[in-house]
Amino acid sequence: MRIPGPGGFSSTRFSSTPGRACRALLLALLVLAPGHAVADEVKVWAAGAYSFSDELGGFHITGASGTGTRDDPLVITEELNASTPVTLTIRTTKPIQAFGKAGEFANGIMYMRIDVLNNSGQAWVEFQFELQEILNRPSVFGDGLSFDQRNKTPDNIWSSNFADFDRDFEPYDRLLFRNGKVDPLKTARFEFLMTDYTPRWTFYLVQDPRIPTG
Repeated sequence: MRIPGPGGFSSTRFSSTPGRACRALLLALLVLAPGHAVADEVKVWAAGAYSFSDELGGFHITGASGTGTRDDPLVITEELNASTPVTLTIRTTKPIQAFGKAGEFANGIMYMRIDVLNNSGQAWVEFQFELQEILNRPSVFGDGLSFDQRNKTPDNIWSSNFADFDRDFEPYDRLLFRNGKVDPLKTARFEFLMTDYTPRWTFYLVQDPRIPTG
């Protein structure tokens, strides 16, 4: 579903007299000026038993689909307009039931595929994901949320643009893709499994594109 943003400007009728026509043209130009632009709408996309929102800003979700199984992962398409961290807000939209049927329950097993368009104007040489149960607070071992922490040899972590990955679980739940590059206006695909054995109604996925430091 979409949450409407601020209302637009009301329409006004102008007569055909030259003075009023000029004022109408000036008003139209002011409305189109950047300082008078209407704020972008916040969009909430539903897929499986979850909703996905770009409400915290810095990027745009352009699509969402899937149920969250290995054969039908949750697929989120995004556009990032800067090389700075952004946060995806994830909420449950169906009843919570650990290990319940995917799509009908928020079951804590979420196979993910994220397709990210690099519209930042800079090349990315690494890309990191971080899970948080509480916004801006590290996810610790006891909260049950991780990038499949129990699996020591995962075979479901992959990227189209990066050859290697590292996982860190204490004191953060982080997944770093490295040894690759995403050029401007190119799309990178990331696949991984998120698990939450004590499912919550809301949690967050921080996405951090990295640029060369030298």
